[in-house]
Formats: sequence, structure tokens, C-alpha cells
Amino acid sequence: MPPIFTVKNIDAGYNDTIIVRSMSLTVDEGEIVAIVGPNGSGKSTLLKSLLGFAKLFSGQVLYQERDVTGKAADQLVSLGIGYVPQINNVFPNLTIAENLDMGAYCRKGKASIKSAMEEIYDMFPELKMRKNSLAGNLSGGERQMLAIARAMMAQPKVLLLDEPLASLSPKPTSAILSKLENIEQAGMAIVMVEQNIKKALSISKRGYVLIDGACAMEGEADSLLTEDSSRQRYLGFEAKRD
Repeated sequence: MPPIFTVKNIDAGYNDTIIVRSMSLTVDEGEIVAIVGPNGSGKSTLLKSLLGFAKLFSGQVLYQERDVTGKAADQLVSLGIGYVPQINNVFPNLTIAENLDMGAYCRKGKASIKSAMEEIYDMFPELKMRKNSLAGNLSGGERQMLAIARAMMAQPKVLLLDEPLASLSPKPTSAILSKLENIEQAGMAIVMVEQNIKKALSISKRGYVLIDGACAMEGEADSLLTEDSSRQRYLGFEAKRD
């Protein structure tokens, strides 16, 4: 079975500056793939270029073997590609329920939206308990859960996440990772850009390491965590000894 999402030889950046060069990746249905690397390596730029938020100089983006290169973000959402930005990813002046309703803008029929919301509340019971609370009053972890849940209201088949663990303490980090594993088990593909390398690779099947805008390494997540001098140099840590 071909990958559900494929990126081929992407050059991307801003204005006339290329930041990401010749980047390619694939993700299969029901698979988490991590894009990791140090700050400033081009991870978020790569993700943004796929949705038109950064300039795509060259390359190709395929979704379900269909060429979607250059399509606007709202078109991609309608096709089945969800996106959660790192910041400004919820409406703080709206309640949790209202945020989720906003996430279903491309769906038709009240019954369909209600069914989707019930599914979300089953997966995120923490949100159901506070569904009438303003998003602006939520903790960082709760906001991130809401941002992911809102993107899922459109029932995407691929979910693109930009730094979902940024600035989170250990407890909410673990909670977010657990939710992502549940989403993966439900059959959704996830591409996760993340600076928390160990945590991202711990739940991923495969990973890509970006250094200075280029892919320095790729492979099975477990192999990227194996002790090796090159891995220590690129990933910035030593693997745990048995």
C-alpha cells in the first residue's frame, strides 16, 4: 500500500531565502513520524510550506497519491489534512465546545457535527468536563489538547503537528503523548515536528533529523535512539545504557 502522505524534494523558506533543501518524507496510514532537530533547523518551515504558510520554491506534495502541491490550507483541510500550529492554535474567547464547533466548519449537517463532537469527548474526557469553559482559561496542556481535538473535528486522515510539546511540563507532556498514541491506534497518520527529541521518537515509528535545513538522518525511531557517535552529535544526547 502506498504512503498516505508524501513529500518529495522540498525546497522551502521565506521571501527569497531557502531554509529547507531537498527534503523528502513519507508517512503511512496509522503511523507517527517525527521530524526532529535543533532549534532553527527548518522543521517548522518545512511543515508550514506544505500548507502555504511558508514559500514552497520547489518539490511535490502528495496526499493519497494525489498531487496537492500549492493548495491552500482550507482546501487541504477539506481533503483530509489537519494542521495544529505551535501558537495561536485555539480561540481564547470561545468556550471549548465553541472551539470544537469551529473545527467542524467544513462538515455538513448538525447530526454529523454532533457525532464528531461526541467522539472527541470520548477521546478527550478532560475537555468534556470543562466544555463550557473559555479556552483562554485553560492550562497549556489543556489548550494543546483542545487544539488537537479541534483539528480532529474535520476528521482528517493525516494530522500535521508543529511542536505539540513546546513549553509543557512533564505531566501534560505525557498526557499529550498518550493522546497521540490513541489517535494513531485509531488509524490516523501523524507527522510531528518536535524539539523534544526523546519524547517525540519514543512514540514514533520513524524519524527524520533536520540539521541546517537538510535531512541528516532518517530511519526507525528506535535506531535513531541507539547509542552512536553520529547520533549523539546530531541529536544532542547520549543514549541510555542498558
